[in-house]
Amino acid sequence: MVRISEEKKNRIKSNILAHLYACFPKALFTSEISKLEARDEEFTKTLLKELWKNNLVVAIKKNSEGVTFSRRIKWRIGSKAYEAYKSNQ
Repeated sequence: MVRISEEKKNRIKSNILAHLYACFPKALFTSEISKLEARDEEFTKTLLKELWKNNLVVAIKKNSEGVTFSRRIKWRIGSKAYEAYKSNQ
């Protein structure tokens, strides 16, 4: 398995944030984000969890009716990251 450098991981993370900003306020599933980035879902999920720890994305674990997703997580850009992107536009 090929190791990916931190620089490339950071670029992929910024691409993920750009995709989430472009589709705001809609939340995307991990699988949708991984298709946009042409990466496998597990790798994308680890990057999203790192972004979540830094409060840049928000994990949504319930649907609009309040029922918890059994295996899936939706992701949306966090308010801190949204404001940063908005000020740069």
